[in-house]
Amino acid sequence: MADEKQKLTAAEANGRSAAGDAVLKPDNSVEVTPADWLHYKPQSPLDHLVGRAVTIPSATIHKHVDKVRARNPGASPAEVIKLLEKEYLRVIQTTGSAVGAAAAIPAVGTAASVALSTSDVATFFASSAAFSLAVADVHGIEVEDVPRRRALLLATVLGDKGAQDVENAIGGSGVAWGKVLLTSMPRTTLHRVNKALTHRFIQKQIAKQGSLMLGRILPFGVGAVVGWVGARALGHTVIAQSRIAFGTPPERFPRVIEQKQK
Repeated sequence: MADEKQKLTAAEANGRSAAGDAVLKPDNSVEVTPADWLHYKPQSPLDHLVGRAVTIPSATIHKHVDKVRARNPGASPAEVIKLLEKEYLRVIQTTGSAVGAAAAIPAVGTAASVALSTSDVATFFASSAAFSLAVADVHGIEVEDVPRRRALLLATVLGDKGAQDVENAIGGSGVAWGKVLLTSMPRTTLHRVNKALTHRFIQKQIAKQGSLMLGRILPFGVGAVVGWVGARALGHTVIAQSRIAFGTPPERFPRVIEQKQK
C-alpha cells in the first residue's frame, strides 16, 4: 500500500494527471486534479458554457425521465426517447425563435441582441447535455464523470465529424460509441478524444453559432425565422447522433419506477 501511495505521489508530482480528469463530487462541485490546478488556462466563453452544461446532477436527470415515464405509463423505452426528442426540439426552437423576435425589435440594440443570442447558445448546450444524459438514462447508463459527459455533448453537437473522432478512438464504426464512451473508454483515450473534439468544436461550431447569431439580429423580423430554423437544424443533428451513439433502445427499462396510485 505504501509503495502504491509513493507511485501515486510521484505521478502527480510529474504532472501525469491529465487536465480535465474531473468528476462530480457528492455536493455536485467538480473535483480538481493537480494538473488542472497547476496548468492554468483561461476558458473561452463557449467553452465555459459547455463546462456548465455537463455538470447537471444525475438526480435531476433521473427525476425528469421518471416524470416522462409516469405521464406515459404504457410507453416503451423507444417511445419515451421519442417524447424526450420532441420535448428537446420544442425547448430549443422556442428559445431560438423568441431570441430572434426580440432582436428584431427596433428598441433592442445590437449589443443587447448579441447578449440575448449568447443566452440562447447557453440554453442550447444545457438542453443538449440534459437530453443526451436523459437518453443514456433510458438505456440504463449513469455517469458522473465530467470529461465523459463533455465528450458526449461535443460529439453529438458536432454531428458526423464528432462521432467519427470517437469511433476512430474505439477502433471503428458499427458500435454504439456513446455506450463505450460513457462506460469503458480508457482515461488516456478519453483525454485524447476530448482534445480532438474541443479543437474541432473551436474550428467549426463557433463559426456555425456565429452565423446564427448574426442571423438573429437581422431587422424586420427575419431574425425570428433564422433563430427557429437554426435551432431546429442543430437540434436534429443532436438527436440523430444520440440515436447512433446509444443504438437501439432496450425492450424494457433497466430501472423500475413506482407508479402513484390514483
